[in-house]
Amino acid sequence: MRLRPLLAPLTPLYRLGLALRERRLASGKEPIRKLKFPVISIGNLAIGGAGKTPMAIALAKALTARDFHVDVLSRGYGRSSKAAARVRPEGTEDEFGDEPLLIASQAGVPVYVAAQRYDAGILAESNIAVGSRALHILDDGFQHRQLHRDIDILLLSGRDLEDHLLPAGNLREALHAADRAHVIAIRAVEPETESKIRARGWSGPIWRLHRQMDIPPADAPVLAFCGIARPEQFFDGLREAGMDVAATKTFRDHYSYTQEVLDWLADRAGRTGASALITTEKDVVRLRGLKPALPVLTAGLRTEIQDESAAIEWLLSHVKAAAES
Repeated sequence: MRLRPLLAPLTPLYRLGLALRERRLASGKEPIRKLKFPVISIGNLAIGGAGKTPMAIALAKALTARDFHVDVLSRGYGRSSKAAARVRPEGTEDEFGDEPLLIASQAGVPVYVAAQRYDAGILAESNIAVGSRALHILDDGFQHRQLHRDIDILLLSGRDLEDHLLPAGNLREALHAADRAHVIAIRAVEPETESKIRARGWSGPIWRLHRQMDIPPADAPVLAFCGIARPEQFFDGLREAGMDVAATKTFRDHYSYTQEVLDWLADRAGRTGASALITTEKDVVRLRGLKPALPVLTAGLRTEIQDESAAIEWLLSHVKAAAES
């Protein structure tokens, strides 16, 4: 993993900040609040690009299919308000954030956002019928320690195992933080990652995830663009599927598009021989209200849990045990 050497001297300060926070949590100075219904957290160690959103959608669907009332609690990155709110799928990223909007439109469950996920949970629980079998899914929650969770699912990649702490690297926490997890989830295409995790002493369950890009047909070259954490995975996936990618353009994660930027992309597409644009589902959410001069194709991303039935049964049994303890 690439190291940012100039920032390496600042890593001890970042590590000190993590240690001080652990001390605040342990002493109760940073209180951990608990909701009425169980919380299942999905998170990762690195900044961005782990597939948390598709995982949250997959888990929400799997639990809903088993007759649970499921909702998703999210921070709503980039929204203008910190107050708790229920996401309207037809809303805007400024109101709710792009990822909550995507989850709300695809998972078929209520999604709530707030700067403090506990506040989102309180609002969610005010809308749960008495007697319901309810579960909260905490999106990007591994570092949000202020909310008690019954199960922590941690997404890890081989790339993470070679990475470094911020700001020299991309890890928000050191690898030993994985010990807090109940489940580690890895990409099925990285079987060697499992052996490396086991070699570090992990004895808990490891789920294998299959990620599938749903790519629309295109009979002419396209210009691919996105504002996500790991754009190269998106571009490589398009090419591997046989799409003729005439040019690419990368924006920063959660980039807010304007009409001027969209017009510039159309102009560049014309100059490179592309007759359409293609982007991710998360980016399409941020294009709402804009008028593209060229067709905008959308590539979806789905996550499937290998041996899903066994994984969900394990999850539910441990949620029940945690709730009873």
